[in-house]
Amino acid sequence: MFLDHPTITATNSFTEPDRIERLTRVYGYVVALADLAGVEGFIEKFTQIHDHKGTLIVFWNDLPNEIEKQFFAQAWASKIGDGSSNVEHEI
Repeated sequence: MFLDHPTITATNSFTEPDRIERLTRVYGYVVALADLAGVEGFIEKFTQIHDHKGTLIVFWNDLPNEIEKQFFAQAWASKIGDGSSNVEHEI
């Protein structure tokens, strides 16, 4: 069992708590995608996900590959996420 989960934050999270709930669902979605794809070590590569006014920002410890970035793009574009392609990656 993995216990060192990333920090989940959002701009205006106190007045819009649904943003944190959405990010929690997105986190589960991307981890499931990585697991289904057999990508080992994925969950340890990022430290934080942040919703900044509808843009998902992913903070990475290690340089992600395009497949790993795509997991976040797919989750954020879904009905579980924001429904948009606004995803940024910070290393």
